[in-house]
Amino acid sequence: MPQNELSVLAAFAVVADERSFTKAAVRLGVSTSAISHSIRGLEEPLRVRLFARTTRTVAPTEAGQRLLAQLEPTLGDIEAALTEVGRLRNEPAGTIRFIAPAVAASMTIMPHLARFTRKYPDVMLDVVTQDDSRHDLVAARFGAGIHLGEFLQKDMVAVRVSHEQRTAIVGAPSYSSPTAQDRKDFSPW
Repeated sequence: MPQNELSVLAAFAVVADERSFTKAAVRLGVSTSAISHSIRGLEEPLRVRLFARTTRTVAPTEAGQRLLAQLEPTLGDIEAALTEVGRLRNEPAGTIRFIAPAVAASMTIMPHLARFTRKYPDVMLDVVTQDDSRHDLVAARFGAGIHLGEFLQKDMVAVRVSHEQRTAIVGAPSYSSPTAQDRKDFSPW
């Protein structure tokens, strides 16, 4: 059996449908020679002719008709499955697992959440908030994550999702700096 068995079997079904190697080649976007070679590669290991060929007509033999009867439902199921999966490209659906520090989630995800859910009602967001979001995203089955700082795992793609953030420590004007004794009392060492 040839390497790419499914494409050869699909070509067989198209030749049977078109009853012509030339029309099948046009429909599949390949050369007539390629179709002929594929069918020959299918027939040789089976040691049976699948098509009766003349200069004017191509028709499935009895063996070809039996094979076609078995293949058509399966090929139809495969085509339907591929069409269904292809729809995901047009209409996003499923669950996206996302990890981020709580402050980052509140600043970058929450402001856009309502609009996102209206636009993509078939997408479920599973947002995990942790202060240390430096996990192996793929191993933990996360589709995306936000990291504060410049930590980036190998082979990951980084996209800036906010403006530069600055940390500030603030206090009331009445706050006075601690004395040496205060610092000593609160020192963990």
